[in-house]
Amino acid sequence: SLPFSLPTGFSIGIFAKKLNGARDLEFASDGTLFVSLTSPGKIVALADTKNNGTADKIKDLITGLKNPHGLAFRDGKLYVAEEKGVSSYDWDEKNWTLTNKKLLFSLHSGGRHFTRTLVFDKSGKLYISIGSTCDVCFEKNPMNGSILISDPAGSTPRIFAKGLRNSVFITLNQKTDEIWATEMGRDWLGDDAPPDEVNIARDGKDYGWPICYGDKIHDTNFDSRVYVRDPCEASQSPIFEIPAHSAPLGLTFIDSKQFPSNWQGDLLVAYHGSWNRSVPSGYKVVHMKVKDSQILSEEDFLTGFLHGNQAFARPVDLVFDKAGSLYVSDDKAGYIFKIIGVK
Repeated sequence: SLPFSLPTGFSIGIFAKKLNGARDLEFASDGTLFVSLTSPGKIVALADTKNNGTADKIKDLITGLKNPHGLAFRDGKLYVAEEKGVSSYDWDEKNWTLTNKKLLFSLHSGGRHFTRTLVFDKSGKLYISIGSTCDVCFEKNPMNGSILISDPAGSTPRIFAKGLRNSVFITLNQKTDEIWATEMGRDWLGDDAPPDEVNIARDGKDYGWPICYGDKIHDTNFDSRVYVRDPCEASQSPIFEIPAHSAPLGLTFIDSKQFPSNWQGDLLVAYHGSWNRSVPSGYKVVHMKVKDSQILSEEDFLTGFLHGNQAFARPVDLVFDKAGSLYVSDDKAGYIFKIIGVK
């Protein structure tokens, strides 16, 4: 049995396994689940044809990609973000093939953070999160450490929000049509600084990195220049601060009949877990209470990834299917877990 703890009324099982480096999850409109395997360079399709909670049809759709990560599905096409570019493919649900690859636009090498994530807003604009090339530095290319925006054809990518060190995952708040993003703070400022964050990405705004972190705190460890005005004054505050080194990744808004009615519109966030903290933090999925554009509180939802100092799995992305079941990817042991609410 799995070592997890969930609130009363939920159960968890293994939907698929042996998916080395499983990261981003995305459903096609026909219910096929796509997953990016970043290190092996693959996009895999999965389906539960017997409807028994386990994937029995699994197929490598594309191989030989360079660090594929972000996936987005729109109008019969799968959009895939590799380290050096974003492409679209036609999805053939009958034959389970992705064909007609079109490069929308190229991106620069990633350096330290090479995962890119994609999301569409309601009008069809495409957002792409691009991590920094370093832990903390002034970037030569301003697109690093930002979220880009483009039309769906990829002809006009530009910087939408900047000063984001590594917003590995972004998602659309369907109620407000806003882009919400997790953000990983820099390393080597001790066990408890800086906080990781949840931000709402807004056009033209600066979120502070590399010279500021948390709620407008000047990173004098990195930037020792003396200013007449506070250099962080104009930077955006996070809407929520997460304990340092939790490493927040996938986030999704709850819209599921299997979850309590007073949780609808709340947020679930996967904490991948720390690697440079004396006592490990993260390694869980949390439930955040959302009101309008605020996060009021946070509580554990799925725990049990960590035993002592050993993690048997690490949560990455979160996605709901049409029936309201939740899927959680894991890039350490290569599982996809499925969580259902028990009526």
